[in-house]
Amino acid sequence: MKITFLLLALSFTSLSSAQFISGDDKLHLAAGALISGTTYTIVYTSTKNKKKAFWYSLGASALAGVTKEVIDAGQNERFDTGEIFAATVGGLVVSTSLSLFVGKNKAKKRKQIALVN
Repeated sequence: MKITFLLLALSFTSLSSAQFISGDDKLHLAAGALISGTTYTIVYTSTKNKKKAFWYSLGASALAGVTKEVIDAGQNERFDTGEIFAATVGGLVVSTSLSLFVGKNKAKKRKQIALVN
C-alpha cells in the first residue's frame, strides 16, 4: 500500500510546474531588506525600543514595496503583488534578525557590573 501511494504521488509531481523567483523579485527582496535594516538602525538608536524599531522597519519595507508598485501601475505596467510580498519578506527577515541580536551586549555588561559590586 505504501509503495502504491508513493508511486501515485510521484506520478502527480510531473503534472505540476515549478515556481521560479524572477530577478526582479530578488531585487525587491534585497531592497526591502536594505530599507528595513536602515530603518531599524535609525529607529532603535534614537528610541532604544526594539518593538517600535521592528514594526517601523517592517512597515517601511512594506510601504516601499506598495509605493513601487503604485508607481509601476501609473506607468502602464501591471500591479504585481508578488513584488510587494518579496519586499515585505525581505524586511521581515532583516527586522526579525536585528530584533533577535541587537541589545544583547548591554544585558551582559549589566550582569557583570552587578556581580563585581
